[in-house]
Amino acid sequence: MLRCLCFAAVLVVVLPRLSSAADQATKDWSEAQIPKLPSTEKPIHLFNGSDLSGWEGQTGKYFSVDDREIVGRNSKENAPAASTYLVTKDKYRNFRLIFEGKLVTSDNMHTGIALWGKTVEMKGDPYSYQGHLVMFPSGYGYYDLYGRNSIYQDKDGVAKKAGKQHDWNRMEILAIGSRIRHVVNGKLVADWSDPKPELCQSGPIGLQLHSNKVPQEVRFRGLILTTDPEDRLVTVEQNSN
Repeated sequence: MLRCLCFAAVLVVVLPRLSSAADQATKDWSEAQIPKLPSTEKPIHLFNGSDLSGWEGQTGKYFSVDDREIVGRNSKENAPAASTYLVTKDKYRNFRLIFEGKLVTSDNMHTGIALWGKTVEMKGDPYSYQGHLVMFPSGYGYYDLYGRNSIYQDKDGVAKKAGKQHDWNRMEILAIGSRIRHVVNGKLVADWSDPKPELCQSGPIGLQLHSNKVPQEVRFRGLILTTDPEDRLVTVEQNSN
């Protein structure tokens, strides 16, 4: 009887450690993609996992860090009148971005990655954004913020089928020249070139918390970037249809 009790006690200690290791591996998906990068590309970690160094925006009010994730959150009382963005202090032109994003709260709203633009003040918020936006996990497509509005739509539902509404989506954005490709969970869901390349300028990368009137929460993690990338995707799964 004594031997059985000792063995059971060992199991109680070991099993949580195994579960924790598995959870950590899941969170480090973006990191696991680094070996797939071409040898010419050097990974830049936009997010250090602990604070918002290298970023600026409505920190404290809307953006914070929790459990190695960037969180954008509002209550009904402080809902943003204009979409607000957490933006990198550095600007980028041609890049590859590998990251995960999740819409936690708010059923029909989207979030997204802003690029090739600049911060502008809208409705009293100095951190709105004028430029391109890659949207997920609702209203998939591309948007020209404070410009041409919708410029590419997921009309065939390819992105919607590949994405997850309230779970982590593993994504890659490849932005070269005037062309933007978007991969969601191993599937290339959008490939579009802007007919106005003069509008594709170097700018900060922004994480969107959409304007709304209800409680909302979005999360991002990973956020590994390379500049002047090779013209090929690295996270597309060969068996994806």
